[in-house]
Amino acid sequence: MKFETRSSGAPEPQPKGSETPQKTTGKKPVVVYIMILFIVAFVLMAVSFVMHQRSNSEVVGKLQDSVSALQEVQKTEDRNQQLQDELDAAQKQVADLQSQLDQATTAGEAAEQRILALTSLYTLQQQYAGQNFDECKNTIESMEDQGLDKLLSADAGDGITSPAQRYLQLREAVQSK
Repeated sequence: MKFETRSSGAPEPQPKGSETPQKTTGKKPVVVYIMILFIVAFVLMAVSFVMHQRSNSEVVGKLQDSVSALQEVQKTEDRNQQLQDELDAAQKQVADLQSQLDQATTAGEAAEQRILALTSLYTLQQQYAGQNFDECKNTIESMEDQGLDKLLSADAGDGITSPAQRYLQLREAVQSK
């Protein structure tokens, strides 16, 4: 029978196992097409991912640069504040030293005036001892004009005449002559 069907030209019935390969061969191009679409989609996603990573890396780099710049600015501001504090402390110290200098200058000038008063008193004593009464009157007048007679100390040790008392004694002695 097999020979007859082949020779008669009628199509030979195919066994059941042979029908499956024909149907599968008809579906193979669709599966390949779907696989190609998945591969293309996967490649596009991978390219997109790489592009996003690159973009993100650039943004992160810029952010790190910004953070570094901000840290430098913060360090500069901290140093500026530290220098400002040091400047304030130095200015306060300068003001304190200036105050001390002013006090010392005032004290020095007062001491200079007292020394001048004592020197004038000594000159007056020497003139009186030399009995130069006209010069004594000039010295007394000069001392009173300059206010040196008020700068003479009224304090003295035991048994010593104070400079203020000695001046008064000499002035009375010169006026009586």
